[in-house]
Amino acid sequence: MIRILDWYILKRYLLTLVLFILVFIPIAILANLAEKIDNIFENNLGLWEVIVFYKDFSIHYLYILFPFLLFISVIFFTSKLANNTEIIAFLSSGVSFNRFLRPYVVGATVISVLALLAGMFTVPKASENYRDFDQVKLRGRKKQQNTFNLYRQLNENDYIYAYAFYPSKNKASKFTLEHFEDNKLVYKISADELIYRKKDTTHSLKKFVMRKVGKDHDEIIKKNRLDTLLNIDIDRLTPVEYVAETLNYFELKKFMKEEELRGSSNLNRYKVIAYKRWSIPFAAYILTIIAVSVSSMKRRGGMGANLALGFAVAFGFVFVDRIFSTLAIQSDFSPLLAVWLPNIFFSVLALYLLARARR
Repeated sequence: MIRILDWYILKRYLLTLVLFILVFIPIAILANLAEKIDNIFENNLGLWEVIVFYKDFSIHYLYILFPFLLFISVIFFTSKLANNTEIIAFLSSGVSFNRFLRPYVVGATVISVLALLAGMFTVPKASENYRDFDQVKLRGRKKQQNTFNLYRQLNENDYIYAYAFYPSKNKASKFTLEHFEDNKLVYKISADELIYRKKDTTHSLKKFVMRKVGKDHDEIIKKNRLDTLLNIDIDRLTPVEYVAETLNYFELKKFMKEEELRGSSNLNRYKVIAYKRWSIPFAAYILTIIAVSVSSMKRRGGMGANLALGFAVAFGFVFVDRIFSTLAIQSDFSPLLAVWLPNIFFSVLALYLLARARR
């Protein structure tokens, strides 16, 4: 009896989620296709390119919205169980509410593990392909990069500044490099323009000025042009705005360490994305418990009332999550707290609703 109950609920849990995903994906693709159809024809894109694009598009948005789809699907099939008095029959047979909840927890575990692995390794690649294709091939734009008023720390001793970087042209304007040893400035290089030459991997500095700091006096060297080797990668110094979304777990950890060393102004944004890869799977547990708690009781409004309540809670979760994420990105608010506070708040709500449902 117990095993039959477990398999019955678990199969309904997973099958309903798959059904909602299969309904959502075509609707999302058609809505996006209606917006992008003109761009597709204008750029003469092939059918296979479009198919691959929408495959990556589906993975990208499915990962973002999966907690919402999971929540609604659990409310949907649990409400059907309640309306058919199946839950009352289960509980009347001697099954406790905690025992009734166990297959839901098992289902949430399966989904969470899959979401965690996908978020760490599969989704980033799909996001990169989707973003690049959308920006470059469909919109005909360059990759969005932060290229003005850049200040970076290259390593423990070297700092650079530039008014503007131009990655597509491999050059920078109003460039400055400062070298420190034992927290003391040793020399400073400045140039009106820096150009990277891929053929011989050298850097050309126009209107070059170098100031060597001495004990008694400084030495100044000036040249109209100087070709030299510098350990500077312009593409790494000006990453695309959505770069954190496109890196797998190990790449993202390494990238964040580099950006922290360089004093990146976007570090909080990257941290929010990194922490969400852990928090989103955990949200599956919270939303599953809330969904079962609010839909396991038979209501006057039936399934419609449960779905309405479910949509309200789901949108509330998304709204709170977005507020805290924006707060962390735009201020000094802790990204770790910003990502996990919505889960904490709704965990308290889940425990309260679960206590009520047990009665």
